[in-house]
Amino acid sequence: MGKIHIEGIKLYAYHGCLPEEAKIGANYLVDVYIETDFSRAETSDYLADTVDYVMVYETVKQEMAIRSNLLEHVGRRIINQLYGIAKSAKKIEVRVTKLNPPMNGNIEKVSVLVTE
Repeated sequence: MGKIHIEGIKLYAYHGCLPEEAKIGANYLVDVYIETDFSRAETSDYLADTVDYVMVYETVKQEMAIRSNLLEHVGRRIINQLYGIAKSAKKIEVRVTKLNPPMNGNIEKVSVLVTE
């Protein structure tokens, strides 16, 4: 068993409950952690024997382009799609971080960590 970390996927998206968030958008970071058995890839050196990082990125990008009110909803959608492309995954965690959220205060970021 091992864990693949794909961290700091930077995207611009339009998630949030406020009407302004749907119009203006915000910067986001997405981190993906996939627990999987990649022992076969360790010896074969074939991409087909592990999780394709490009496919993970493309999946995150596609799901982040679909507007949601809640980060929790986005995270769950990403996980659901990742299980479709990462067949050997035993556990997937996705952290969705909104930078500079529109709140009454000086807040750098808010994050949700969705796990399955």
